[in-house]
Amino acid sequence: MSLKVIGANFGRTATMSLKQGLEILGFEKCYHMSEVVVHPEHTDLWLDAWRGMDIWKTLFAGYQAAVDWPAAAFWPKLMHFYPEAKIVLSIRDAEEWYESARNTIFQSMDNNLLAKDEVLRTRIEMLKEIIVDGTFDGNLLDKDKCIKIYKDNIERCRSEVPSDRLIEFNTSLGWEQLCRGLDCKIPQKPYPHVNKAAEFAHRWRDQKDPGK
Repeated sequence: MSLKVIGANFGRTATMSLKQGLEILGFEKCYHMSEVVVHPEHTDLWLDAWRGMDIWKTLFAGYQAAVDWPAAAFWPKLMHFYPEAKIVLSIRDAEEWYESARNTIFQSMDNNLLAKDEVLRTRIEMLKEIIVDGTFDGNLLDKDKCIKIYKDNIERCRSEVPSDRLIEFNTSLGWEQLCRGLDCKIPQKPYPHVNKAAEFAHRWRDQKDPGK
């Protein structure tokens, strides 16, 4: 099975809602950070990928789509590895994105870097290498720099992805943009809106799972 949809934007751009939306449309299963929690053995695979290995067939076996971090950090490579896949660029205001990421993902990674639970700590160390150091040059507190990197990623996606493969998607507008880009009928059920900041905090505090 090959990926048919690849999410190119960072976590906290409604990626859990996008995951659920894609699965409703029939793109099952959709890979999300929550899958790393369910499959802790994937942590080492992501580090192998970060170091240049093409482990995609193993990592994405059984998946038709991938969104959210850590997959989002690899979209330039994934779009070439899966040349038929559509690239979904989920759009969110940059200031809103940073505040949401700072109060959820960034804070949780910092709080759990020294966690006693080895599986959790190992996962956080992987995310630090790929996201904190690899994407944001090790500094999540520099708001201006983080926002610039966020915006640069959007512009890179717009410039490098062929127009017939790129779907810009604002989750607040519901199904229309996504379904038009994927050539799918709009479902009868409402577009999902899940994993808001309060839900994220509850999951990390009580389950150590940001996506489940």
